[in-house]
Amino acid sequence: MKYEIKQQDKFKFIEVGEGEPLVLLHGLFGALSNFKDLIEHFKNSYKVIVPMLPLFELDIFHTTVGGLAKFVHRFLEARGYTNVHLLGNSLGGHVALVYILKHPERIKTLTLTGSSGLFESGMGDSYPKRGDKEYIRKKSQLTFYDPANATDELVNEVFEITNNRIKVIKIIALAKSAIRNNLGEELNRIKQPTCLIWGNNDTITPPFVAKEFNRLIPNSEVHFIDKCGHAPMMEVPSEFNVILEQFLSKNRQPAAILA
Repeated sequence: MKYEIKQQDKFKFIEVGEGEPLVLLHGLFGALSNFKDLIEHFKNSYKVIVPMLPLFELDIFHTTVGGLAKFVHRFLEARGYTNVHLLGNSLGGHVALVYILKHPERIKTLTLTGSSGLFESGMGDSYPKRGDKEYIRKKSQLTFYDPANATDELVNEVFEITNNRIKVIKIIALAKSAIRNNLGEELNRIKQPTCLIWGNNDTITPPFVAKEFNRLIPNSEVHFIDKCGHAPMMEVPSEFNVILEQFLSKNRQPAAILA
């Protein structure tokens, strides 16, 4: 997947296709490549946008879920996107939730997959000594039902991050912020149609988390995918895309009727 990384002011992002905006928010160890199959599928019917979240660029005080939600707000404002279909995976789902609670007027639908916000079991309470790639490989494999999905490329990306002291400090800050920022008492305020797409074998945000989101968000539906872990859009993209397409199609702008 080779897409042009566009830049406007301090915002870096991918934008491909035409139509209603579909904005994708990646997780803590996420990258643009996480969404490659989703982008390829939906770019023919939506304007697909993937902002690069500044996980390591914010000052430590703003390296929080709320700080990232403010960044998303500034990005959507700068680009003038409205009637947005907002999708978030893992930490990106948590950011989407915080954003929609503060700025519901811009969002048309919400999709969460493996989202934090209620409960999550992350990389653990401590990080290994820098340089322990096998530890990183094993932790990365836990993201998936099939450990083969933790490719050398993905492990190397995570290893590079965890081998940088400043980045590790910011990852820990974000992980702690996610744990502190429990949204259970606020989710009933979300009125937009919400789709929950979950791996039945997710060990980081287990299936009971999806059921609780479904119970707490009034206008929500939940879909479980077998033999699938924490990142369904990567591990079972075809099944994920079918569920998402059906959900989005129900909530698209009706075509104009010509007289």
